[in-house]
Amino acid sequence: MKKLLQKKLKFWAKLILKKYQPKVVGITGSVGKTSTKEAVYQAVKTDFNCRSTYKNFNNEIGLPLTIIGISESPNRNFWSWLLVFLKAIKLVLLKDKNYPNLLILEMGIDRPGDMDYLLSIVKVDIGVVSSVSHSHLEFFKKIESISKEKGKLVKGIGKAGSVIINYDNPLSRQLESLSQAKVFTYGLQDGASLQAIDLNYNFNNYISQEPSLEKIRGLNLKLKWQGSLVPLHLSKVSNLNSVYASMAAILVSLRLGLNLVDILHNLADFCLPPGRLNVIAGIKDSYIIDDTYNASPESALAALDFLAKMKFSQCRKIFVIGEMLELGSYTEKGHQLVGQEASQVVDIIIAVGEKSRAIIRGAIAKGFDKNKTFYFNDVSSAGRFLQELLELKDIVLIKGSQGSRMEKIVKEVMANPLEAKNKLVRQNSSWS
Repeated sequence: MKKLLQKKLKFWAKLILKKYQPKVVGITGSVGKTSTKEAVYQAVKTDFNCRSTYKNFNNEIGLPLTIIGISESPNRNFWSWLLVFLKAIKLVLLKDKNYPNLLILEMGIDRPGDMDYLLSIVKVDIGVVSSVSHSHLEFFKKIESISKEKGKLVKGIGKAGSVIINYDNPLSRQLESLSQAKVFTYGLQDGASLQAIDLNYNFNNYISQEPSLEKIRGLNLKLKWQGSLVPLHLSKVSNLNSVYASMAAILVSLRLGLNLVDILHNLADFCLPPGRLNVIAGIKDSYIIDDTYNASPESALAALDFLAKMKFSQCRKIFVIGEMLELGSYTEKGHQLVGQEASQVVDIIIAVGEKSRAIIRGAIAKGFDKNKTFYFNDVSSAGRFLQELLELKDIVLIKGSQGSRMEKIVKEVMANPLEAKNKLVRQNSSWS
């Protein structure tokens, strides 16, 4: 039934694309797809009638649903799917004057062949590769195979299109040679087409003071583009991931013909989706860095680097980390690497789930005090423990793979749990 459903969704999605001919931005990457999608949407939404991937609709079923315009997952019954196909038929038979002229689509891959299938549905005009890392290694065995699969997006874009690549990520940078289209790169390193320099996090200005949400959020930087230096202020974000997402969005927008001044103005209010390094007020005047959408060793290390940059005096740093899933043979090493890095950054480690024991082992091997590590089998126990542990002005980084459900711990310790529906991931009834 699933195969039949996929075929029907593909059939109608292709007919819709053929009829309306929207431009398509396709975004792939082991880390940063959704943040990049949100940044692109923020940058172009005033100039285009655009639609971006709903939620995490980035696979063989979700991508066609976005093309059709279905924003909620249909229930598992005949009638809900009938409504989906009736909408698709209506779009094909009748002209919808409001159909988007730009689609911003996440293209997620879990297994070999996934990108081939997505590209058989949609022709991408501008392709973005945010990163290549160990996510989903369980199904690819080698990281080179992940790179090859994501490289199919780059290879599949014609000469008239554009490819935009994260220059700082070595494996994504290698994909440049596959492209027959124009390639533009972004990053902090010399050699990127669009380079960010002089990053100044807002919290750097307050390290001798007590933290607050206003002091933690926001950053300034300069962009080097075609011989010019341009300032960019991001008022609602405070981490490197948002810088990368913003740079990718700038390059996409420029390729769509927008003016750089207007693009930077639009991005000033860019904020990350729930569960992506967002700072939330916690109980006991603590600060929760909510990075619970998903996790890989690379994204965990990036989150720890962000935490390390916060040098507020007399603030304990607590790392609450769940299992990182789908790493295959890299599971033990990946978890230990995160533990080793955490040992240099945080004061307390709370690990949740069997695989996360390796994080504690990695930290202790680096000399971290065993008495400052705590292990729990489940998020409920860990959440209750964290409630008791927290002290005034603690800064808590909470992270884990989707299957670890670490957002439940965030809800336990956020100052206003009534805001969870709007601020946390996986809050609808299907995840309860």
